[in-house]
Amino acid sequence: MDEKVPRVVIGMDPHKRSVTIEVMTADESVVGGGRFGTDAEGYTRLLAYARQWPERVWAVEGCAGIGKHVADRLVADGEDVVDVPAKMSARVRIFATGQGRKTDATDAHSIALVGVRMSGLRPVINDEQLEVLRMCVDRRRSLGEEHTRKICQLHKLLLELIPGGAKTFLSAAQAKELLKKVRPTTPAGKVRKAHALELTADLATIYARTRPQTRNLKPSSPRPAPR
Repeated sequence: MDEKVPRVVIGMDPHKRSVTIEVMTADESVVGGGRFGTDAEGYTRLLAYARQWPERVWAVEGCAGIGKHVADRLVADGEDVVDVPAKMSARVRIFATGQGRKTDATDAHSIALVGVRMSGLRPVINDEQLEVLRMCVDRRRSLGEEHTRKICQLHKLLLELIPGGAKTFLSAAQAKELLKKVRPTTPAGKVRKAHALELTADLATIYARTRPQTRNLKPSSPRPAPR
């Protein structure tokens, strides 16, 4: 009779172009591992290697961050994946090795240990609606950060062009009106005004891009029931 292949946890330390894995059984025996590329060929090799253990679950570090790209691919291919928080694997690594030295191999080992020892790890699921919401939130945050950076640059220039500068909460249209009254006579002043006008145009573009992202994050109004 063939010996039954044990259920395993595949701990994964993910990076952009490669992943390092360690395959561990329930009694914490290491039965496999390796490093694989994240391109199409490397990912195919990774799946083929893992399929020698029919009962498997992937424990991937940082499924909301650096591990997201590979975790999503695994889930799309029908694999069971759980998310291992980076702080949790770092804590296990220190306890397991007695020091915090990081290598891809030690990271994969600590991630596998978390997968074996810890219950209640968050399963990664393919939720299109949640993914759309996450992308909209990320885009809205990015636009907000860009707006803050450019409005600070604009205020600095306005302070050099207009005595006392401008009010704190300044729209692109208001800045444009203020700049119409500024007529610098020095070369440096003319460049400041030109840069301020460019920033004003940038802010108008950012505002136009922000409005649809903000709408996407608002709950849809319920449709009235038919009479």
